[in-house]
Amino acid sequence: MARQTKQGEGWQLGWDADAEVFQGLVGGSDWAIELTGEELEDFCCLVVQLAETLRQVSQELMDEERISCEVESDRLWLEAEGFPHCYSLRLILLTGRRTEGAWSGAAVAGLTLAAQMLKVF
Repeated sequence: MARQTKQGEGWQLGWDADAEVFQGLVGGSDWAIELTGEELEDFCCLVVQLAETLRQVSQELMDEERISCEVESDRLWLEAEGFPHCYSLRLILLTGRRTEGAWSGAAVAGLTLAAQMLKVF
């Protein structure tokens, strides 16, 4: 089966290898955006990069300190905001579609784990 979707509370991530243009899908509980394969690859890499950056920075912060961190590629921009152990995530697609989406802190951990396992699809 070439088409797979993973989802959890407040997030969804999908891959359709047979799709002509938009092989990827990211979304929340009530929205979704189709992505090209390259956009989805960037998304997964940047989500993992943000999680690792926040994990490293957490050692330098006091427990009550909030953080905001941004990463981007030529195709998309991501921002994490909150605490290193619980943060919201915002996405802006920088290509022709100019789409925006966001996930709550409760959804980000599951989304990040699924992004790390994308190649398992």
